[in-house]
Amino acid sequence: MEDQEMQLKVRRVTDKFTESMYVLANEPSVALYRLQEHVRRSLPELVQHKTDMQSWEEQSQGAIYTVEYACSAVKSMTNSSLYFKNIDGLLRQAISMKEQISNSQSRSDVTPLPSPLVSASHPPSTSS
Repeated sequence: MEDQEMQLKVRRVTDKFTESMYVLANEPSVALYRLQEHVRRSLPELVQHKTDMQSWEEQSQGAIYTVEYACSAVKSMTNSSLYFKNIDGLLRQAISMKEQISNSQSRSDVTPLPSPLVSASHPPSTSS
C-alpha cells in the first residue's frame, strides 16, 4: 500500500509540476495577446486624440499669430503718438493762420481800397 500511496503522491507532484511548466511556458503569449488586444481597442481613440490635438495646435498657432499681430499694431500706435502730437500742432497752427487770414480779409472788406484811378491828392472834378 505504501507503494501505491507513494506513486499517487509522485503523480500529483509531477502533474502539478507539469501544469506549472505549461502555465509558465504559455504566460508570455497570453500577456502579449492581452497587450495586443488592449492596443487594438485603444489605438483608434489615441489616433483621434492625436488628430484633435493637431487641430487644436493649428488653431492655437493661428490665434497666437493674430494676438502677436494685434500687439504689434498696438505698439505701433503707442509709438505713433509723437506723430499725432506733431499733426495736432500743425492743425492748430493751420487753424490759427486761417483765422488770421479771415480776420485780415474781413478788415479789408470793411475799409474800401482806394481806386487806382482816383487819387487822394486830386479830388474828382465836378462839371456843371
